[in-house]
Amino acid sequence: MDSDKRSAQVEQLAVVDTGRRRRWSEAEKLKIVLESLQAPRQVAATARRYGVSRSLLLRWRRSLRPEPKNTARQPGFVPAMVVAESGPSSCPVAPANSGGPIEIEFAAGARMRITGTADAATLKAVVAALADGRLR
Repeated sequence: MDSDKRSAQVEQLAVVDTGRRRRWSEAEKLKIVLESLQAPRQVAATARRYGVSRSLLLRWRRSLRPEPKNTARQPGFVPAMVVAESGPSSCPVAPANSGGPIEIEFAAGARMRITGTADAATLKAVVAALADGRLR
């Protein structure tokens, strides 16, 4: 019966708070981020003050940072339209390729690349042939 006495003893049971995820409103995040930007080396102190990790505070700072205005021109495509010629043009045509290589890709998959100078009549004939599918 000694075993009954030992099993009757109850040890102290402690409930440990594991912490739940906090939900921060956008206004609270903004307030915390602005406070962390007040002086140099304020990230760790501000994070401790509000009970958030430094990495979370840095992530909030990045997400609330204004997007940089990129004034440099990005390379891209320019839409091109094929229009019917209204008649002979009275102005002289400049060389077709005076600024660098030109590459045209058609919907059917044909591709035309011009690296040197070519006259307008030759280019027009080649583009028409590629558009009709006569050249591959």
